[in-house]
Amino acid sequence: MLPGELKPILTALALPPAGPLFLALAGLLLARRRRRAGLALAFVALLGLFLASTNGVAVFLARNLLPQVPVVQAAELESVQAIVVLGGGVDLDTPEYGSPQLDVHAQNRLRYGAWLARRTGKPLAYAGGLGWAAVGTQQEPEAQVARRVAQEDYGLALRWLEDRSRDTRENALFMAEAMKPDAVRRVALVTDSWHMPRAVKAFRAAGFEVVAAPTGYPQVKRNPVLEWLPSDDGLRLSRQVLREWLGLRVAGG
Repeated sequence: MLPGELKPILTALALPPAGPLFLALAGLLLARRRRRAGLALAFVALLGLFLASTNGVAVFLARNLLPQVPVVQAAELESVQAIVVLGGGVDLDTPEYGSPQLDVHAQNRLRYGAWLARRTGKPLAYAGGLGWAAVGTQQEPEAQVARRVAQEDYGLALRWLEDRSRDTRENALFMAEAMKPDAVRRVALVTDSWHMPRAVKAFRAAGFEVVAAPTGYPQVKRNPVLEWLPSDDGLRLSRQVLREWLGLRVAGG
């Protein structure tokens, strides 16, 4: 196992739901010797999991733990040389299509990148290989899937394709290599708003001048009661936000 393959495993263990559940288990084991302290730990862990599973808390975390990135303005895109879309994952369970498709985050990012490309006339690039978590399962690099989807769904050809990366840092480094022959340095970067701060940091470190073009803003989308009840959407967003927050801390961002 490569060191990088440990990243998604350690992340899964630290984040909800696994992190709080293991903490609750530790509390129950502790309760055999120190009842109050153990039960208190288990209660806090389960309460934390409950809260992290609500969309209301997830949106609060997104707005308070991560730097906020505004919507890109048309004037900011005039000087960019290309629009770079960052991958978000591949959906392998798509027998109705006969081939793998982009997952919901990647599809939304590509759609916004295509929308910007059509309105600005700027060429389009896509960065995404086989992520660390996809080792042993996914056979086709994400960028190859994106090239097919871009052509079939949007009638657009991708000018640059980066299909070797396993994480955001490698997205930036390998895209810099791919664009070097064309002397492309100023790009509009498309990814989800919660991923944008770390993505911008990585691309600037790789030598790019970056205009952030975020999509996928976390938002309140249910009635007030449902916003504060656990949901798969709420848990997923909390995981994404906490992962990005940890990533920024580890990277010194």
